[in-house]
Amino acid sequence: MSSGWIVDATHEDFIVAAKPAGVSFHNDGDTPGFVTRLRADAGLADLHPVHRLDRITSGLVLLARNADAARELGELFESGRIEKYYVALSDHKPSKSQGRIQGGMEKGRGGSWKFVREGGQLAVTQFFSFTLANGLRLFIVRPRTGRTHQIRVALRSLGAPILGDARYGGAAADRGYLHAWALRFEWHGTMCQFMLPPDEGSAFTSAETSQMLHAHPPFDLPWPRWQAPRPVQ
Repeated sequence: MSSGWIVDATHEDFIVAAKPAGVSFHNDGDTPGFVTRLRADAGLADLHPVHRLDRITSGLVLLARNADAARELGELFESGRIEKYYVALSDHKPSKSQGRIQGGMEKGRGGSWKFVREGGQLAVTQFFSFTLANGLRLFIVRPRTGRTHQIRVALRSLGAPILGDARYGGAAADRGYLHAWALRFEWHGTMCQFMLPPDEGSAFTSAETSQMLHAHPPFDLPWPRWQAPRPVQ
């Protein structure tokens, strides 16, 4: 496989790829999106994305190599049995340094999403944050649900919009500073674990940020347990 976006292609049921920042996940009019370009570059027409990343977000993407695997992986995502970890940067101090952000989300104007006092789709996000130099704050984030723009809306609600995320009030930057850092899940009796540090953006690739990420691997942080509510019968 020739694609430089392939992170791991050793499994017969799925591949792990790296989406660049600023690339639309799906086709945008006549412009091929990440998935289309990946299929062509890797020579794999039968690839099924089982989750997605926003245009501003870089990092790990899991794609099934057949319909059966896509269905099974989709069920793992839906039930929260695939662990997802992200890293983000903000130039604002959050209202709290760690914890959980929980609420209902619904569509707002112009393609944005927002928290609502009642109703909406339940969104649960856990996070730890660490102080960096030059007024930056590093967030290690674990979304427990998979809502559109969930992490972006969650950090904005803390008063710490993601650097470079103009849609949600983030300061101008050379990229949107949100990156899908790690995945872990059990597949047919084997534990699969993938990590990919960010390599785009001056603030992500600084020595200080790299050292902070190395010192706080996401799998080792004391994440509180959380169980998704059962659907009403």
